[in-house]
Amino acid sequence: MSLPTSPSEEPRDRLGRPVRDLRISVTDRCNFRCRYCMPREVFGHEFEFLPRAQLLTFEEIHRLAALFHRLGVRKLRITGGEPLLRKDVDRLIGMLAGLPEVELALTTNASSLEEFAPRLVAAGLGRVTVSLDSLDEAVFRKMNDVEFPVSRVLAGIEAAIAAGLTPVKINAMVRRGINEHTVLDLVRHFKGSGCILRFIEFMDVGTTNGWRLDDVVPSRVLVERIGRELPIEPIEPNYTGEVARRWRFTDGDGEIGFISSVTQPFCGTCSRARLSAEGLLYTCLFAADGTDLRTPLRSGASDEELLGLVGGVWRGRSDRYSEVRSAETEALSRIEMSYIGG
Repeated sequence: MSLPTSPSEEPRDRLGRPVRDLRISVTDRCNFRCRYCMPREVFGHEFEFLPRAQLLTFEEIHRLAALFHRLGVRKLRITGGEPLLRKDVDRLIGMLAGLPEVELALTTNASSLEEFAPRLVAAGLGRVTVSLDSLDEAVFRKMNDVEFPVSRVLAGIEAAIAAGLTPVKINAMVRRGINEHTVLDLVRHFKGSGCILRFIEFMDVGTTNGWRLDDVVPSRVLVERIGRELPIEPIEPNYTGEVARRWRFTDGDGEIGFISSVTQPFCGTCSRARLSAEGLLYTCLFAADGTDLRTPLRSGASDEELLGLVGGVWRGRSDRYSEVRSAETEALSRIEMSYIGG
């Protein structure tokens, strides 16, 4: 089997999409219990986390990331669960930072970012994305379901800015009747801060979040609501396949984004692969099944064999769940967001 040696030989899926972005979950654990991601109970049972021996080691993650890099990946995002719960995760950052021409980022709930930010920068991390669904104390505590205060998340954001992890991106999932009334508070707070605030439509990821279409606040509604108070205008994407539609304040005081996978799907340009904490490769956020990479890794597979496996999976990919979302997809099993990182 010939291996990719130039951009013209990089694998394309059945819809012509290359693989450019690899999301790497380093743990399935989280210290929050956000109900749309990791509720306290799953079908009446407490969450059961993976035994440590089942997690990919940092060396295994680095090897796979290097192989994905050969296939065309140029963006690596460290996720979880909450990735800062993985012991010595900054060591992994340092290992991955050695890959050439790679953008390295991390998504976090920022609960311990104030402590970790300087270490992450020193290790070579380039950017950070923080999940923050509301500035309202009662709403935020209810949504994280562990009584975690907003002030500590904001302190983590400030620490990231001070350490040079800029621009910090702030992701807010909006659910009707839960936090939609606090959207403008977030916009006012981060306008002019240098941070990029992005609103995410409530998605039907996994099978435990109680998703209903009625709970979705369409991005167009938020655009209109925000624009009435703080005028905004659309701007061009930074690159093909960017998931957030970009808008800027007309007074020049920053930008915001909208991730609209329910009402404005972007499957056609999706170039993202996802690696779970125990080494399963998923080609869609809404996937039910993954391809086991840990077993061949630990069974002595060569780089050529692993490249052939990953390349074959990608070439066979035809995922476009958000474009075909309908009554026919409702009964499909899906991987939980806490397990794959989002």
